[in-house]
Amino acid sequence: MKSLVIVESPAKAKTIAKYLGKDYTVKASVGHIMDLPKSKLGVDIENNFEPKYIQIKGKAPIVKELKAAAKKADRILIATDPDREGEAIAYHVAETVSGSAKTQEIYRVLFNEITKKAILLAISHPGKIDSNKVDAQQARRVLDRLVGYQISPILWQKVRRGLSAGRVQSVALRLICEREDEIKAFVPEEFWSLTALLEGKLPPQFEAKLIKKDEEKLKVKNNEEVQQILAGLQNKNYVVARVDKKERRRNPVPPFTTSKLQQEGGRKLGFTAKRTMGIAQSLYEGVDVGKEGAVGLITYMRTDSTRVGQESQDEAREFIAGKYGKDYLPEKPPVYASAKSAQEAHEAIRPTSVFREPDAIKQYLENDQYKLYKLIWNRFVASQMNPAIIDQTSVDIKAGDYAFRATGSIVKFPGFMAVYMEEKAEDATPDEDNGEAVLPPLTEGEQLTLVKLDPKQHFTQPPPRFSEALLVKTLEEKGIGRPSTYAAIISTIQERDYVNKVENKFRPTELGVLVNNLLVSHFPVVMDVAFTAKMEGELDKIEDGQMPWVDAVRDFYKPFNESLEKAQAEMKDFKAELTPTDINCEKCGKPMVIKWGRNGQFLACSGYPECKNTKPFVRTEGGGVEAAPDETTDEKCPKCNSGMVVKRGRFGKFLACTRYPECNHTQGMSTGVTCPEDGGKIVERRSRFGKMFYSCANYPACKYAIWYKPIQRACPQCKAPFLVEKYSKKTGPYIACLNKECGYKEEPKTEEEPTIEKTA
Repeated sequence: MKSLVIVESPAKAKTIAKYLGKDYTVKASVGHIMDLPKSKLGVDIENNFEPKYIQIKGKAPIVKELKAAAKKADRILIATDPDREGEAIAYHVAETVSGSAKTQEIYRVLFNEITKKAILLAISHPGKIDSNKVDAQQARRVLDRLVGYQISPILWQKVRRGLSAGRVQSVALRLICEREDEIKAFVPEEFWSLTALLEGKLPPQFEAKLIKKDEEKLKVKNNEEVQQILAGLQNKNYVVARVDKKERRRNPVPPFTTSKLQQEGGRKLGFTAKRTMGIAQSLYEGVDVGKEGAVGLITYMRTDSTRVGQESQDEAREFIAGKYGKDYLPEKPPVYASAKSAQEAHEAIRPTSVFREPDAIKQYLENDQYKLYKLIWNRFVASQMNPAIIDQTSVDIKAGDYAFRATGSIVKFPGFMAVYMEEKAEDATPDEDNGEAVLPPLTEGEQLTLVKLDPKQHFTQPPPRFSEALLVKTLEEKGIGRPSTYAAIISTIQERDYVNKVENKFRPTELGVLVNNLLVSHFPVVMDVAFTAKMEGELDKIEDGQMPWVDAVRDFYKPFNESLEKAQAEMKDFKAELTPTDINCEKCGKPMVIKWGRNGQFLACSGYPECKNTKPFVRTEGGGVEAAPDETTDEKCPKCNSGMVVKRGRFGKFLACTRYPECNHTQGMSTGVTCPEDGGKIVERRSRFGKMFYSCANYPACKYAIWYKPIQRACPQCKAPFLVEKYSKKTGPYIACLNKECGYKEEPKTEEEPTIEKTA
């Protein structure tokens, strides 16, 4: 029997093909082959929201290849990913090939890892496409299309072209904007701490914090109160009132779910959510590891479940006993509770074999693959180990009416901590009872010697801005979207210029605040956090067969449509609004007005289009406006040798001659790299389609140009004058030499998302 196996990824197809014999042909759909049209809504609202799917542009050769292979097969096995998205791809692939297939035997094959055993087992037990999963994905797709394709045009009309709104994306933006409002409104409160450095009969010296007066908790608000306390402590004896020793157990954390992987990837490795998921995808689909060949190193990376299969647990227990000893092995394998919405048919993210230790296969992995694989491996192994045992001591010390407390802990048995410790979230409450200090032997009634008292002033802190990890954590806690979509959501709000990353934390831009305010005001249902979470619950009900997908969409659309009609009529037209100022245009003398543009608000001449002068502005303390001074540079104009200043244009910053308009020379921002052909400076430029490239400042005399961002560092291998920043969809950004014969390549120093992509 000839079988055709269809997966969605060429890398996955390559790995699977080596496990199957000559009677199997493996082809890749390369993702979705059908989708809603880009040029129109594609949803028949009047006819039960029926979606109008079309073949995706550019997929004709792939569809032709799949149909040709289907004609030769006795059965078709569709082995796309085991989630809603994979089920929808499977459904559309089945629909597409069924008409031209030799057979009507079309089956669904499911597996959570790409290993020989898992693949052969799945193929020997084929099933049918899950229509409930397909409906759940279709409901999500239709909802997202209704929101995106009906709100976005209003934003284009009222603010500017290129903006977008999204059912989940816009709520994520709201969280960031509201956090910024909290930070701005936050009023710090002063408080003081008082620490005593004490000495017992035996070393070492230790610290104790003031906690009580007359058995009541003490909050010291200002310096005056501190001074009163210091006066009250003069000549007081410090006596040990209580010594409490406890043995505490610290339990390991569960193996990774998707959101936890994204959070730890950010906190421990500095990876963005997008980068973490891209690297995890490559580890799942298969990596060539020497004699073993291509093999999937981790299980499927889109999962809400913490469940681990019996076979994997048995393997982990064998490994732990052999490597760490039986003391590290719990009597029974641990069981972790998953979220209510988790699909328990799935497993947590884990290594496909715990015996593939990260360092043993490091030579076959790219640097980022090794880092992420090691993180997943460590977390899984730790999750199957015994708890850590910690001896914790708490000592209460009396000094007159005042009480101090010292805490210390010693790790008696490291347990899982020998392998892995989870990073704390930025908004985690500090555990003050879990000090790491080493205390001397102390007994009740023991007299202590005061070495010094150390009062310190503190101020309460506002809530932290969102890092990617904290935003992912918050979205999951509030039930907004699905962890598998978080990377795309976070990328979108940055690409739309709604938020910027400053010191790795999100801050809303002026444009982001404006769009958020408009959406919250005019689309309260779409922007409501609780409502968005409720919709996710309804998608789960559809998947479980408890709710027809059309009912969920209809319940959403009625109030949404009312908001649409109202917003179209009542939303303020910022695009047409011109705010007058007292500033006159230095080119034509006409007054300048404030307009909205791609990079937020700017000053523009009211004489446009005859005069196209624009410039940035700053707001004064009194609420007025004044033109922002030009940023000076050390650059010299290549035409007249005058100075150059930084100005802002349609596509961002550029350099302009200070003698403008007499000398109208402008150029892109300098990269600090010298042109290898004529010694001029390499500068940023834009193509007529808005794409960034890098060329010699002496153009047109010198036509040297490249698509990649230059790095001010010579190639250590061939000594080329500079390296460039490139980007791979599979593994993210990297630094390389332009000299093809050299082939030098390295990981970048920064963990930020790349800004440059290779063009065709």
